[in-house]
This record gives sequence, structure tokens and C-alpha cells, in this order.
Amino acid sequence: MRTLLFLLSALAVIGSGYWAYRENYRTQDELDRADGLRAEISGARERLAILRAEWAYLNRPDRLRDLAQMNFDKLGLIPLRPDQFGSIDQVAYPLPPELEISDSVEVTSRGATNP
Repeated sequence: MRTLLFLLSALAVIGSGYWAYRENYRTQDELDRADGLRAEISGARERLAILRAEWAYLNRPDRLRDLAQMNFDKLGLIPLRPDQFGSIDQVAYPLPPELEISDSVEVTSRGATNP
């Protein structure tokens, strides 16, 4: 009986060692994957910052004005003037639809007492 107990204890130690070994490597793989994702996110943020800088560079007002002047004949654009803009009170907002009241409802105060 004692031998069986020692054998089961030894198997339990070997099994738990194998489990710990496997979990350790699984954890290391997940940590490596997380580091890879962090590096990928960092690279994406750098690319996004570069793209934003390029967008700002390409949308400079003086550059756009020059492009509009060079392509005036092709595009048929006209220069912007301050009198082309309106104010907010000139915007015609649609009126809400009027509700038709077809059946009237009579409201009475039965049983109410005045103090």
C-alpha cells in the first residue's frame, strides 16, 4: 500500500511539473504575442502620424489656391469671396409637421376636491 502511495505521489509530482512546464511556455508565447501586438500598434501610430503630417502639408491653403489657379480652365472654379457665405439665420429649416386633431378628448375632474 505504501508503494502505491509513493508511486501515486511521484506521478502527481511529475504531472504537476509537466503542467507547470506547459503553462510556462504557453504564458511566454502569449507574452511574446502581446509584445508583437504592441510593436504593431506603435508602428501603426507612427504611420498615422506621418499620414496626418502629409495630409496637413498637402492641404495648405496656399498650395490649394495655386492648384485651383493652375486648373481653373479644367475645373471651372471661381475664387471664394466673403459675400458668398451666408449667416445661420438665412438657413431655411423645415417646419415640423402640423398634427391634425380629429377626435377631441374631454377632460373633467370628477371626484377631485378643492382644498
